[in-house]
This record gives sequence, C-alpha cells and structure tokens, in this order.
Amino acid sequence: MILVGSQRGSGLKLAAHLTNDRDNDHVTLHDLRGFSAETLRGALQEAEAIAKGTQCKQPFFSLSLNPPVTERAGIADFEASINEVEARLGLTGQPRAIIFHERNGRRHAHVVWSRIDIREMKAINLPFFKSKLKDLSKDLFLEHSWRLPDGLRDHDNRDPRNFTLAEWQQAKRAGKDARAVKRVFQEAWQFSDNAASFAKALEDKGYLLAKGDRRAHVALDVHGEVYAIANWAGLKTKQVRERLGDPKDLPSVDETRARIADSMQPALGRWKETLGREIGDLKARHDVERSALVNRQRQARSDLKTKLAERQALDAQQRQARFRRGLGGLWDRLSGAHGRIRRENEAEAWQNHQRAQAATDAVVFAQLEARRALKRQHAQDRSRMAEVSREVSQDRDRFTAMRRKTPHIAREGPVPGP
Repeated sequence: MILVGSQRGSGLKLAAHLTNDRDNDHVTLHDLRGFSAETLRGALQEAEAIAKGTQCKQPFFSLSLNPPVTERAGIADFEASINEVEARLGLTGQPRAIIFHERNGRRHAHVVWSRIDIREMKAINLPFFKSKLKDLSKDLFLEHSWRLPDGLRDHDNRDPRNFTLAEWQQAKRAGKDARAVKRVFQEAWQFSDNAASFAKALEDKGYLLAKGDRRAHVALDVHGEVYAIANWAGLKTKQVRERLGDPKDLPSVDETRARIADSMQPALGRWKETLGREIGDLKARHDVERSALVNRQRQARSDLKTKLAERQALDAQQRQARFRRGLGGLWDRLSGAHGRIRRENEAEAWQNHQRAQAATDAVVFAQLEARRALKRQHAQDRSRMAEVSREVSQDRDRFTAMRRKTPHIAREGPVPGP
C-alpha cells in the first residue's frame, strides 16, 4: 500500500475532510479507539482539548493507505497495515480513528492518531516517519506480491561494479542488510516473467545466476557469496524451476566466481586511478596548507618584530628624556641623580627586554603547536588514505585469488546469463 502521513492540527477541519460524503461515494467510520466521544468530530475535539495541556501545536498524525487499483485489499489487510504502522512509529495504544473512503470503484483508508501521551502529557516524537513509511510500504507491496510502483523501487541498490571508489568503501562499511538482500530477489522475481529477464534484473543489482549443489538455482553477489533463489525470494523450489527451467545450462558456482573476478577488473582499475588522483590531490593540498601556515606565521613574527622594535625605540626615547640638560643635568651629575636615573633606566630596559622575549616566546610556542596540529591532521589524512589503499589492494588480491581457483575458465566474453 502507498502510505502517506503528516503531523497536523485543526481537528475540526480534519474531521470535516474525513467525513466528506459529497466527494466520496461512501464514507465509513470503521473504528474509534481510546476516545470518550462517539463521533469523529467529537473525538478530535477531545484530543485537541487534551493537547492544550501541552505545548504541542500538531497533536494529530494523519495517515492515508492506498492499495493498488488493480488489487483487492480486505479490511484485515488494512488493519494489519495500520497495526504495523503503529508499531514502527511508536503509536501503539494511542487513541485512533479509522475511516474508509470509496470513490469511483476504489477504496482507501484514513487513520488519525492522537500524538499526546496522557501519562507523560507530552507529544510522541515521530522521527524519520516518512522514510519509515516508505520502507513499510515497500514491504507491504512485496508481502502481497503486488507490483511495486516506480517511486518505491530501490534505485540505490545497483550493481556494485558500477560504484565509485567512495561508494564501494561506503557499501563495505555498511555491510549487508538481510531485508535489503531479500528485497532485491523479491523485486527481481516480480519484475520478470522468464529466466532471461530474471537474470537481467538480478545482474542490474550485482547478482549473477549460477548452478548450485544438487542442481539448485543460486545467485552470487560481487563478493562470491552464494544465495539460494528459493530461500531469498520466499518461493518454493518448484516455482523457481518452473520459471527458470533446469539449471544444468547455467555456469557452476566456481565458474561464476571466476567471471565475477574478471568483471571486477575494470572497477578495480577505476578505483586504482581514483586513488592515485586522490593521493596526489591530498599531497598537493597538504603542501598548500603547510605553505599557507608557514607564511602566516612568518608574517605574524615579522609584525611582532616591528611592533617590538617600535616599542623599544619609544621606551628608549622616554628613558633618555629623563636626563636633564644644561645646568640641571650638571647638577644631577654632581648630586648623584644622574646615576640613579641611569640605573633605573637600565633596570627598566632589562624588564622591557624580558617582556619582549616573553611575547616572542608566546607567539613561537603557539605557532609550534599549530604546526604540530597540522602535522597530526596530515598524518591522519595519510593514514586514512593508506588504509583505503590497503583495502583496494586486498580487494584486488581477493578477486585475483578467486580467479585463480578456476584457471581453466576462459577470460574472454561477457558474464553469461542463463
């Protein structure tokens, strides 16, 4: 079913929309749970009144459920879907209303939940509800063996041989989600009607058909892992054989692994080239960053040196001005005042010199730490790049080893289908 949800307020407007029998052939209030009121209007007003005790401005979560026009969905199907929505969004047990609409020969349902938890007197948060509803919608289509609409097909789960280096690394870090793998096989089965189309649908996702043990149909992913078609597509072995035929003409698991290894070579070549460029770009960026930091530090030291020299000249001028000239200066020499001023000037000059050295040291120490921090960052960048390089080398060695296990298989030609 297509599931579309939203958080909203305006209970009276929502009730008017859901009970509109002018634009619908039939409107049925199917279920009213957790409210004292016996009408939809009264129930939503009741929920809004409770919400006034909180700061929530959108106390309702409204959901529409639309099955394919060509399929028959019974009340039990709608209720099961609604219960699953509750479980995934954290709305289990919340007051709710279910309304059925029928128009032009189609039936769909609306559900309205109160988001207010009366025990805590706060609204239930619904993070990522759109993505959760999309995932559930896809699961429901597959569960009922309905044809998936284009908007629900998983276009991201494509052939890994077409990945960029970054996508390949991300996919390896993420690992395999069993539900996502199962979905690949179920979608491929739904969108095919014979062995050739099924093989093509799987290959578009990075899986190749092969002949497994005891003449069973299997598929291999890009890593050489084996998946039994019947198990992962949720089918019986007889159903698989009826559509795909006898697997005797399919390549063996070892042959398929060898062809996978061959087919990965172009991708490995692209990733190696990408890695080489990224290493070169990283070195160039490091050189630019280091040069920029050194230039800024040199300019800062030059500015400090100029400032200290200017201050030193001003201080020297002020100290020299303390000596009197003429008869006053002669008297100061005779009275000993001149010597006292000279000693005070010398002590002050030494203090100023020490302050200048301390200021210089402070700048140097700060710049040394900044340089060390940049060096650490660059070392981390190089370490990260070295790790990627090791992984690419390991992937290359792994596919080479996979290929060597079946040296008798010709390298020429595309990966065959059934």
